[in-house]
Amino acid sequence: MVTTTLQRPAPSRVASARRRRVLGLGVIVALLVAAAVLSLAVGARALSPTEVWHGLFGAADPDQKLTDIRLIVQTVRLPRTVLAIVAGIALGVGGALIQGYTRNPIADTGLLGVNTGASFAVVAAIAVFGLTDPFQYVWFAFLGAAIAGVVVFGLASMGRGAGNPLTLALAGQGVAVFLAAMTTAVALSNKAALNALRFWNVGSVAGVRFDVIWPVSLFIVVGLVLALATLPSVNLLNLGDDVARGLGVNITLVRTVGIIAITLLAGAATAACGPIAFLGLMVAHVARYLAGPDYRWLVPYAGLLGAVVLLVCDIVGRVVVRPGELDAGVLVALLGAPFFAAMVWRGKFKSA
Repeated sequence: MVTTTLQRPAPSRVASARRRRVLGLGVIVALLVAAAVLSLAVGARALSPTEVWHGLFGAADPDQKLTDIRLIVQTVRLPRTVLAIVAGIALGVGGALIQGYTRNPIADTGLLGVNTGASFAVVAAIAVFGLTDPFQYVWFAFLGAAIAGVVVFGLASMGRGAGNPLTLALAGQGVAVFLAAMTTAVALSNKAALNALRFWNVGSVAGVRFDVIWPVSLFIVVGLVLALATLPSVNLLNLGDDVARGLGVNITLVRTVGIIAITLLAGAATAACGPIAFLGLMVAHVARYLAGPDYRWLVPYAGLLGAVVLLVCDIVGRVVVRPGELDAGVLVALLGAPFFAAMVWRGKFKSA
C-alpha cells in the first residue's frame, strides 16, 4: 500500500495536474477580486465602479456627494471587505489543516475549542471589567481562543492516547462543552455581557475598524507562515503515523507547530468577527475536490475559497433584507448546515 502511494507518476501527468491546479487558482483569485469590487459597491447605497474608484483613490473634494462616497468606501466598506478576505483565508486554511492533522473529514476549527474559548473570554471581560468597545474585548477573545487551543492540545497529549486524532477530538469537545456552559452562566448573570455576546456570537465582518484588523492580521500572517512550513509533513501524516515516522517526520513537533498555526488562524479570525461556523469545513472539501489530496495545493485553494465564500455571503446579506442586513455568519451557517448533513449522509451511504 505504501509502495503504491510513493510511486512516481508520469511526468506528463504531473505537468498536466500542475497546469490544472494553477489555472484553478487563477480562476479563484479572479473570483476573489470580482467579489471584493462588488463588496465595495453593494450596500444600502449602491455605487458605480467610477464612484468606488473615487472613494478609494480620489483626493478630497468640496463636493459633498463625493465626500460622502469617500467616507462610505474608506470607513465602512473597505474595512469589512479586508476583514472578510483575511478572516476567510484564515478559517479556510485552518479548516483544511485541522482535517489533515486529525484525519477527520468532518473536523472544523471549532474542534480545538477556539470558538467557545473566545466567547467565554468576551463575556468574562465584559462582566468583570465592564468593557464595551470591540477594540478592547477583541484581545480577550483572542487570548481565550489561544488558551482553549493550548488546553485542548495539552489534554490530548496526555495519557495512553497521546497524539491520537481521536483523543484530540474528544478533548476538544469536552473543553468546548465546559466553556459553553460557563459562557451561558456568566452571560445570564450579566445583562451587558449577554447583549454583547448576542451580537458578537452571530459572526459578522461589519463594524470592525482597521485598528482592530491590522493587529489581528499580523497573527494570521504568522499562522499562515507556520501552516505553509508544515504542508509537506501533513501529506506524510495522512499516510499514517507509522509511515510518517519511518519517513523521518518528527510527529510531535509537526503536530505541535500545526496546532499552534491553527490556533493563531482560527483564534485571530474568531476574535475579529465572531465564530463563523462551517466555513472551514465546507471550503476544505471543495478544495479537496478541485485540487486533490496534496496539501501543498489543497491549503491555498481552501484559503482563497474561504475568502470568496465569506465575501459573497456578506454581500448577499446586505441585499436580501434591505434596508437592513443579515450577518455573514448566519448565511454561512445556512449554507454550511445542509453541506454538513450531505457530508454525513454521503459517508454513511459509502459505508452501507
